Amino acid sequence: MIRILILIGFTFIFMHLHATGDISKYINMKYSWISFCTIFVLWFLTIAELIFYMIGPKKHDDDCSVHNHQDGKWKRRVWYPIYILPVLTVLFLPVATLDSNIVEAKGFHFPIYDKKDPYSSHQFLQPDTSSFYGEEAYDKMIHRDLKKFSKGENINLEDEEFLNAMETIYRYPGEFTDKTISFKGFMYQTKELKKNQYFLFRFGIIHCIADSGVFGMLIEFPDDVTFKNDDWATVTGKISTMYYQPFKKTIPVVKVTKVKREQSPKDPYVYRNNQ
Repeated sequence: MIRILILIGFTFIFMHLHATGDISKYINMKYSWISFCTIFVLWFLTIAELIFYMIGPKKHDDDCSVHNHQDGKWKRRVWYPIYILPVLTVLFLPVATLDSNIVEAKGFHFPIYDKKDPYSSHQFLQPDTSSFYGEEAYDKMIHRDLKKFSKGENINLEDEEFLNAMETIYRYPGEFTDKTISFKGFMYQTKELKKNQYFLFRFGIIHCIADSGVFGMLIEFPDDVTFKNDDWATVTGKISTMYYQPFKKTIPVVKVTKVKREQSPKDPYVYRNNQ
């Protein structure tokens, strides 16, 4: 019976996440069909387990077989709390939206200055999906995006283009110098920045929440401005580059010419589009 309840619980989790739209806070939505199909698989397994339960276990004539069966059943029950925990988490804990507190907690850095394993930490500022593809496939994809985003003098970033464009700009900053860019995000300032400098970020999901990161660019206003961390805005300005000492790296920077304060969007995340 416990296994039936666990299966019902997992089925409810997937149904609940899809019904509320919270599934977008865990995975790239281009994979949502997989989790949607999982609902039907779990219902099938639940019904099958219910049928087996109603039929009842086969009687064992051999006492040793009965003992082994009971011993195996006890070992399986040890794992039940682990299976139940995700169900209780969804039922009783709200889905948290990633914000600047995550940046503070994890520390602000480039992954290349962290552990060498690209899967060991979340990425910050600069998207880098090269480790998810073969060299030839990645080169083809990044050059396609370069051709798309470097065309023309104005880059107006929509949410579905955000990660692709950011990765391309960081890969080829010289191709975008003096181009005008417009994009939306939340403000984040550190003590290393001047009063008129902020990072404008979006939390992005490449495949799922496990490889999520916070991405964006350093922005610089002509005068001192007042924003709080997590304040949302759309900025427009010219792209240039500067050497950022804390990273020991030259990074793109946007010289802001126009800014508009925004409300936090319903879906604050952006997703990697490989099309």
